[in-house]
Amino acid sequence: MSEKSMKAIDIEKLNTLVEINSLINSNYTDVNALLIYILESAMRLVKCESSSILMLHEPDNTLRFEVALGPKGVEAKGIIVAREGSIAGWVIEHNQSIVIDDVSNDPRLFTKVQDQTGYITRTMIAVPLRVDNVCIGVLELINKKEGKTFTEADLQIIELLSTQASIAYNNAQTYTQAQKEISVLQTAVNAGPEYHTFVAESKPVLDLLSVIDRAAETNSSVLILGESGVGKELFAEQLHLKSSRRKKPFIRVNCAALSPQLLESELFGHVKGAFTDASQNRLGRFEAADGGTIFLDEIGELPLEVQVKLLRVIQSKTFEKVGSSTTQKVDVRIIAATNRNLEEMVAEGRFRSDLYYRLNVLPLLVPPLRNRKDDIKPLALFFCRKFSSETKKDFTGFTKEALNSLYSYYWPGNVRELENSIERACVLGKPPLITERDLLLQSTNHTETALSFNFDLQDKTLKTVMNECKKNYIIKILEEVQWNQTEAAKVLDVQRTYVSKLIKDLQITL
Repeated sequence: MSEKSMKAIDIEKLNTLVEINSLINSNYTDVNALLIYILESAMRLVKCESSSILMLHEPDNTLRFEVALGPKGVEAKGIIVAREGSIAGWVIEHNQSIVIDDVSNDPRLFTKVQDQTGYITRTMIAVPLRVDNVCIGVLELINKKEGKTFTEADLQIIELLSTQASIAYNNAQTYTQAQKEISVLQTAVNAGPEYHTFVAESKPVLDLLSVIDRAAETNSSVLILGESGVGKELFAEQLHLKSSRRKKPFIRVNCAALSPQLLESELFGHVKGAFTDASQNRLGRFEAADGGTIFLDEIGELPLEVQVKLLRVIQSKTFEKVGSSTTQKVDVRIIAATNRNLEEMVAEGRFRSDLYYRLNVLPLLVPPLRNRKDDIKPLALFFCRKFSSETKKDFTGFTKEALNSLYSYYWPGNVRELENSIERACVLGKPPLITERDLLLQSTNHTETALSFNFDLQDKTLKTVMNECKKNYIIKILEEVQWNQTEAAKVLDVQRTYVSKLIKDLQITL
């Protein structure tokens, strides 16, 4: 700093600069909070009414308000400033500061901000924010109090503050990017291979993939429905891989695997000190997925209080970290999945109706394995090759009887159960072929089961026999779906309420 500058800037202002510099060097993870502090300090030092930081948005060559303080700061935040035909744009273009004593008569004034907020700008200091001498944004101080004009000393202090703001912003961006990359890598480690092999030959699945091709062209939310184990995550992956976001992160979140206390922090992140164990700032899954796709599996398990925050992210693309009042913007496509009946949950008050309709823009129903039997053999062969390698056994396929068993089995656990069965067969069996005995599948021929009842009945009327047959059949179906009445209703192709009635009428013990 020159001797002239030292004379122009009093000791109070120098102490403030030192304080800000110390803060930047100690903690720059919450860039918005730091920029707000810098602007508040600037307004206090030069005694003005308003301030803002506008950052250059390169995709459309416009300027966006990163932070805006003052009487109309909130209203100004959402306004996009044109680079051409604005004072901020002139500062960007020429990479130099400017002091304006009469803004209303300046031809560079971008009137849209004034028109939309009703706030009149009279005087202004505008200085560039530079990283490696490249202008990335503009710091503005507006309307000197008491109708005064900005001085040379005011300009000098703001130029020094702009240097600090630039450092803070660049450091925070670098830190956030590093945290995002770490989070993506950690997610990939937790999930195993980043993407799974997709195997399908059945018409229902091929038709569904055709729908996914068209859905991938949009940014609309997608709700994937289907029984447990049908492979909903694989379809979510296909949506991401076929979209324009394919080179950006694909972040997986199992909402059922996290406690309600941790879920909000996991999704949105937290700041240091937000709760007892928050020893440092944490990047949330939404922030990590910025520009890409977030897959929310088991969305039906989301607590109501977190549902409110998720709805806001969908609607406004904004959120706050736990323990922070700073609003962050995010560009994420949301894909949700569940095996629950969300309509029933909405009716029961366990799932927000507004969130359900926001998620259900593009519903995709993944058929159960029993309804896509053409996929059984290719999937079984794929798992056979996979687990042959892992068990170091040279299996080449299945016996005819084993294949017949695979086709006749009901697969209540769907593809996941098929995978587990083949793994077990590879562990227990002897190459080269997996046998029916190796599979350890229980017969689930519904017709045989339904007719296998005790004929030694006292009452052998047709009604009694039919009821006994019906009872045995329903019990078998309930056992296969782990006594889930909603799933049983789907198998039986009846209303859930009718299943409940049958259980009561036939005196089936749950």
